[in-house]
Amino acid sequence: MGMKSASEKQEPPTLLKRSGRTLEAKLHWFCSCVENSLWMKWRILNSEDKMAKMEVKTSLLDNMIGVGDMVLLEPLNEDSFINNLKKRFDHDEVYTYIGSVVISLNPYRPLPIYTPEKVEEYRNRNFYELSPHIFALSDEAYRSLRDQDKDQCILITGESGAGKTEASKLVMSYVAAVCGKGAEVNQVKEQLLQSNPVLEAFGNAKTVRNDNSSRFGKYMDIEFDFKGDPLGGVISNYLLEKSRVVKQPRGERNFHIFYQILSGASEDLLCKLKLEQDFSRYNYLGLDSAKVNGVDDAANFRTVRNAMQIVGFMDHETQSVFEVVAAVLKLGNIEFKPESRVNGLDESKIKDKNELKEICELTGIDQSVLERAFSFRTVEAKQEKVSTTLNVAQAYYARDALAKNLYSRLFSWLVTRINESIKAQTKVRKKVMGVLDIYGFEIFEDNSFEQFIINYCNEKLQQIFIELTLKEEQEEYIREGIEWTHIEYFNNAIICDLIENNQTGILAMLDEECLRPGTVTDDTFLEKLNQVCATHQHFESRMSKCSRFLNDTSLPHSCFRIQHYAGKVMYQVEGFVDKNNDLLYRDLSQAMWKASHSLIKALFPEGNPAKINLKRPPTAGSQFKASVATLMKNLQTKNPNYIRCIKPNDKKAAHIFNDALVCHQIRYLGLLENVRVRRAGYAFRQAYEPCLERYKMLCKQTWPHWRGPARAGVEVLFSELEIPEEEFSFGRSKIFIRNPRTLFKLEDLRKQRLEDLATLIAKIYRGWKCRTRFLLMKKSQIVVASWYRRYAQQKKYQKIKSSAIIVQSYIRGWKARKLLRELKHQKRCNEAATIIAAYWHGTQARRELRRLKEEARNKHAIAVIWAFWLGYKARRELRRLKEEARRKHAVAVIWAYWLGLKVRREYRKFFRANAGRKIYEFTLQRLMQKYFLEMKKKMPSLSPIDKNWPARPYLFLDSTHKELKRIFHLWRCKKYRDQFTDQQKLIYEEKLEASELFKDKKALYPASVGQPFQGAYLEISKNPKYKKLKDAVDEKIIIAEVVNKINRANGKATSRIFLLTKNNVLLADQKSGNIKSEVPLGDVTKVSMSSQNDGFFAVHLKEGSGAAGKGDFLLSSDHLIEMATKLYRTTLSQTKQKLNIEISDEFLVQFRQDKVCVKFIQGSQKNGNIPTCKRKNNRLLEVAVP
Repeated sequence: MGMKSASEKQEPPTLLKRSGRTLEAKLHWFCSCVENSLWMKWRILNSEDKMAKMEVKTSLLDNMIGVGDMVLLEPLNEDSFINNLKKRFDHDEVYTYIGSVVISLNPYRPLPIYTPEKVEEYRNRNFYELSPHIFALSDEAYRSLRDQDKDQCILITGESGAGKTEASKLVMSYVAAVCGKGAEVNQVKEQLLQSNPVLEAFGNAKTVRNDNSSRFGKYMDIEFDFKGDPLGGVISNYLLEKSRVVKQPRGERNFHIFYQILSGASEDLLCKLKLEQDFSRYNYLGLDSAKVNGVDDAANFRTVRNAMQIVGFMDHETQSVFEVVAAVLKLGNIEFKPESRVNGLDESKIKDKNELKEICELTGIDQSVLERAFSFRTVEAKQEKVSTTLNVAQAYYARDALAKNLYSRLFSWLVTRINESIKAQTKVRKKVMGVLDIYGFEIFEDNSFEQFIINYCNEKLQQIFIELTLKEEQEEYIREGIEWTHIEYFNNAIICDLIENNQTGILAMLDEECLRPGTVTDDTFLEKLNQVCATHQHFESRMSKCSRFLNDTSLPHSCFRIQHYAGKVMYQVEGFVDKNNDLLYRDLSQAMWKASHSLIKALFPEGNPAKINLKRPPTAGSQFKASVATLMKNLQTKNPNYIRCIKPNDKKAAHIFNDALVCHQIRYLGLLENVRVRRAGYAFRQAYEPCLERYKMLCKQTWPHWRGPARAGVEVLFSELEIPEEEFSFGRSKIFIRNPRTLFKLEDLRKQRLEDLATLIAKIYRGWKCRTRFLLMKKSQIVVASWYRRYAQQKKYQKIKSSAIIVQSYIRGWKARKLLRELKHQKRCNEAATIIAAYWHGTQARRELRRLKEEARNKHAIAVIWAFWLGYKARRELRRLKEEARRKHAVAVIWAYWLGLKVRREYRKFFRANAGRKIYEFTLQRLMQKYFLEMKKKMPSLSPIDKNWPARPYLFLDSTHKELKRIFHLWRCKKYRDQFTDQQKLIYEEKLEASELFKDKKALYPASVGQPFQGAYLEISKNPKYKKLKDAVDEKIIIAEVVNKINRANGKATSRIFLLTKNNVLLADQKSGNIKSEVPLGDVTKVSMSSQNDGFFAVHLKEGSGAAGKGDFLLSSDHLIEMATKLYRTTLSQTKQKLNIEISDEFLVQFRQDKVCVKFIQGSQKNGNIPTCKRKNNRLLEVAVP
């Protein structure tokens, strides 16, 4: 039974009348207690006395796994801190608080805690109201910005692989989900979110610690209007790790965009960029980690292109960006060879100019200009210019410097271009929320200039974190009127001063060394450090004057070590000077400016000869120092919110918690120190209203309702509980609890009190339920009794009624029978009179009939006599007419003979005795001549299928006419056959063979007559997909077709390639091309098929043969007639035996040791006109043919 809402609750006043108003009042009192409680366990016993529980979570303290806020951890030490994190991590609780700071553990797997439902759950909720979550901090920051007009910043820190980038995405996605809606607002949100994939593709890379490591620092200011709707944003980037472009450590990759273009670009785009998909063709791409498990570079490339389109990149801009990336990639393939000049100086030449030519075509640079820039260097000093040759090492340095500068400037241009798209269009006053996602503290085996700069930035962030945290804590104490006591903590300002001091700082000395004339090397820079920083307590070097490090074998001579707040880091001084100088020869800058490529030209404005500046450009260190100073100044103007990211293991695997690694991160993040700062005065604080609401049931005076001020209620509550005064203090709006044990004691008391209240409520509910049941049973008994009495009276009434009806029926029956007898007597009298009248009428009718018949006979006799007389007269007249006609005919014949005699006598003198025969022959000859001339005019076409033939003119030419028709048909058939090539003759022979085999036997045959027999449908010799199959088959392929092999187990079809050669039948896998079965033609005994319109056929194999191990083949093909015909002819040609073709709607197929009957039936199909095969049982496969 579930708990009803307030609208569904029903009071049972009628059921409580007998128990008095006291019970009813108690029930209402306890119901109000439950409704007003922030957290209550409601237990109700059902009819079987089973307990159901329902819990509503309304506080951070409810159902805690471990401790949700480290400020409440007791005892507080490093081990308990780690154990608490591990316990929560094992239960998928990856977020933990330190006051308002969020600790985030990277789970290395998706968790179901970022759904839209979770977003709604944390929306507009108090920070400590629900379980720790990054959404709680995001909501707190957003509401402070929207409601209190406080600019916010969210600082996300942690080492590489701890999940900083994902945390920044979650913050932005939450803010986008909870802010306003609308077409313009949604477009702004979409552009802000889609800027991430673009910057990640160009600024992130796989490292040994993280598959998507940010190799640049990013700070985004999201601007909102007065309603809290986003207007736009501004992105700042810091120190892109451009050295990664030309060299990556083992096990790491270059920036993502290089692999994404090669994997995801279309063939047309790759052709335009002059690229190939093979990673091994490019020297700037490390091959040992080119492929990353779980990363689809092709799909990511499509995502990046779509994101660039959403952000606002034009198509030509996107194409220009890809061309620059391709040029950087191809720069790594340029190689140099040494050459000696006449003056003895060494110079370098490009080995293969094809790559240089393609780069120049991509960038629009004159090939000779770029080639010279790689071979010579021009130095200008005042009015003088000196040109020197570059040796091979210097040429490689120039090539790599150009690649690094080109990519770095492209990245800066991308950030600027994105800012143009996402900047706020209105000039109204804006509220700002900043999100800082910057590289974490890095300690590698080989630490160089990049790690030094990154760790310097983290030192500055740690410094501002400590200052702002203490400031926030002190301001809250002063605001609440609580006495502030000084807190001891480690201030890392001394480390920041060691690095950034304008006189003796490491960066200042590095700049000074880079600007110093003369020979400048990394060793001279280290010597200077040893002189200036030797006495600094956080600087260590083997070559310094400090004797305590002279014998430290863990510190090489070419290194120095700094003791950061996160631990000691050893830096290799090699490369510090070059990386800080970050020089690009002026010749290369000018060559880039001369490019016809608009983007490349815009990236190198210093190459313009009209704007030559001989002043040395600022160093990388000084630029970054200025950027960090600007960032710190920006952060100090905003209300800070912190997310501390921790990496649980180095294996990037889920469910693994490395205590030592986590301990190291806790130390250098200063988390324990942060907890001590938070609980130096009071460990827990809470506003009076929620505190009173949560614990009011512990005091009779405050339960169930407190009518006065909340602070007075809390004072009464704590006084009733007899909590020592030194354990708490009252502020203006909050109560401060010094020791976590006091808070846990309150929780234990509250939990016990809730159990007691729930038990009391259950007791009252059981009483109410039993009384309700009793009253219901009593009411039911009254209803049953009334119904029974009604039923008895109804039965009695029905009995009396049925008796009366029986008596009435007997009386009505007697009366009806009496009436029936009277009616029958009357009917018999009437029938007797009728019969007598009928007999009389019959006698009269018969007399009249005899009279009429006699009269009719007399009339018929007269008619017969008259007819005989007329017939006699007619026959006599006929004989007369016939006699007259015979006489006239005799006269005519005699006259004709007489005329003939006269003619013969007249012409006899002109002819010999045999003239009659010659006249006959002459006449016959003329008739034949006329016949053939007519035939010539009416000759039919030469088509063998034309059945037209002229009509016969004379009867005596009947046999001749038929013979001529036969001869003409044979002649034109021969003429038609003479036109065929050998290939066509073979096709028609196959067609003729098919006709003899299947005509009037297979319903599918008429449809195949007009289809030519092609044989090689797959073009195996041309298709590279089947190269492996082609190599495996040496013989000529007669037919190659995809068929469906039917599975005996379930009737389902599997695609196979059917190959017929001169000696074998082969079945191969369609995807891989592997041969599955090979059967000699001598082992094929029979082919079976149905007489219906389907493509199923069975190939029967000889029992005991090697190919018959798995049994016969049951196949389906769209070219059944052709396949069966070619198989028949090939078998006949090779074995000299005719292959048996069985056509039947029911035949047996051998599968291994079993014989299965294949039966063809007529039936309607769900999938159109396609036959389907289904297994009915172990011995029957049924094929439904439409």
